[in-house]
Amino acid sequence: MFFSTADKHEAIRARAREFAEAEIRPSAPAFDRDSIFPDGLVKKLGGLGWMGMPYPEEYGGAGLDALSYAIAVEELSRIDGGVGAIFSTHVSLASWPIFAYGTEAQKRKYLVPLASGRELGAFGLAEHDAGHDAASIAATAIAGDGCYILNGEKRFVANAGQAGIYIVFAATALGVGADGISAFIVEKGWEGFTFSEHYDKLGARSSPTATLIFNDVRIPKGNLLGHEGGGFEIARGALDGGRIAAAAQALGIAQGAFDSALTHSKACVQSGSPICFRPAVSFRLADMATKLRCARLMAYSAAELRDGGRPHSMEAAMAKQYASDMCLEVVNEALQIHGGTGYVRGADIDRAYRDAKICTIYEGSDEVQRHIIASHLIGIAPTGDLADGGRPSALTGLRKRIVLKNGTVEERAHALVKNLAAEGHDFTIGIDIDTPISQAERVVSVGKGIGTRSNMPLISALAIQAGAAIGSTRPVSETMKYLPLNRYIGMTGQKFNGSLYIACGISGAGQHLKGAKGASTIVAIDIDPAAPIFKNCDYGIIGDIRDVLPALTAALDNGMPKRPAPPVQRPAAPVQRPTAATPTWRRYICSGCGYEYNPAAGDPDGFVRPATSFDAVPEEWICPECGEEKATFIEA
Repeated sequence: MFFSTADKHEAIRARAREFAEAEIRPSAPAFDRDSIFPDGLVKKLGGLGWMGMPYPEEYGGAGLDALSYAIAVEELSRIDGGVGAIFSTHVSLASWPIFAYGTEAQKRKYLVPLASGRELGAFGLAEHDAGHDAASIAATAIAGDGCYILNGEKRFVANAGQAGIYIVFAATALGVGADGISAFIVEKGWEGFTFSEHYDKLGARSSPTATLIFNDVRIPKGNLLGHEGGGFEIARGALDGGRIAAAAQALGIAQGAFDSALTHSKACVQSGSPICFRPAVSFRLADMATKLRCARLMAYSAAELRDGGRPHSMEAAMAKQYASDMCLEVVNEALQIHGGTGYVRGADIDRAYRDAKICTIYEGSDEVQRHIIASHLIGIAPTGDLADGGRPSALTGLRKRIVLKNGTVEERAHALVKNLAAEGHDFTIGIDIDTPISQAERVVSVGKGIGTRSNMPLISALAIQAGAAIGSTRPVSETMKYLPLNRYIGMTGQKFNGSLYIACGISGAGQHLKGAKGASTIVAIDIDPAAPIFKNCDYGIIGDIRDVLPALTAALDNGMPKRPAPPVQRPAAPVQRPTAATPTWRRYICSGCGYEYNPAAGDPDGFVRPATSFDAVPEEWICPECGEEKATFIEA
């Protein structure tokens, strides 16, 4: 490498910049403000032949190299990070698996329309408990008569809903980890394949992102990519390329912010001279330009390695990790140079500031990239049995996961009440449904599945018969405004640690489950059998809550008024007195959410073994409750 791009690459840059300035810049503020998918722009990119830029012309591509593609991602992202994300997801993650592992028939059927821009692609790997860890995937694809039956969900999927072709990873064999994961080509419109609402994101708002939901989706066996059990290899290869594109995206966002800051600093005159000549500004510009050059060389070098067919997993991770960190730093400095004008909503630098953060999270967070880099340097750490026997089976810990499936809705409701009564829940007593969450032993909580406000009396009636207070998810309180915010239960809301939690129409997003995981018994009622709440409950009934709630309310009603419940008695925490055999620990508490690290238990989910002092916890460890960094913990 001669540390300089060839003329052909600079020609691509010039064309991409011209396109971005003419086609993206005028509309980018509206795309961002209203979360508009730029359908027209995507079609124009297809017309240029760029939606298949690195793929052979025989499959509808442009036959260009990976470096040309990285430069195109960079230049599009320089104006709008969301457009760069749409483009890179399609090319790197959705199209590459078919190009690299697809049969000739699959390439003709799927790669040709993708590369020619007639279809948009997406990539479904991440799940609630499986980020980019393919070995932990819970979605299943069970082989049947000439097809696979796909069930599960995929979260944070870019291009969701707009794409017509999806690469989806699911377990075809259980109990063997990564060796049981397979990849499939799935088409939009197949029966049982639906989408959540698009996420209302902080940045990259022109890029539509949602959850893919699969309920008994029949996938033809001819849509298996590669071979059964080969999905982990496919995902790893796609993510290597995706991380180069993500590095280019971060580079482009940072370059756009730098260009804006440089122009502003030359035009802004104070005390008779442009502010760019002040050392406080000129030194900032110098540091920003240096970091940009470093990131560009790393990203381009990784692209060259990929073009040459050489190993590049570590280099792609390095480029992605450094470029994303650099992006945050440069955009922050650029906003500082703009001063107050940069802080106003709608300014280009405001959009870049919000677009930048996602670069440190998707395609594997910075922590994941450092793990990949370290594993190339020192190998994988040996694993041993954790004191608690391994990770819990669900976010809420070990649960019975008894989903009542037999009989009518009324029969299942009576069976549920019988089970709860056998566990000691006394439904002859009751409390005011507006009792504060912190003082309630039982809560009936409502999610978006309740539908219209006219259905809310179903929740009130159930809460009265269950002797419970009413709670809610964040959208019900904050967005739908069916209940006040003091009813909201979740990671950033209130925590419920009582005896019975009945979740009605709640799919089970992670932040909500973290607020309810302290409940002794969790009951789930939802129409979606693949909803995460059913993996985190003790008892469940699958069905329309408009049918289930009246049946359950009737099953709980004994025809008598409820007796007042006795006051809640919260037992005092036992006093631990140190002995010669009991270590004494300094106490550290998260400044973000109040979580206290327990050295005796460690954090098995975060790979911190029991009996690990806080000082010995790795610096990259984060709070398991709210994600704050270790450095934010304070000593009590």
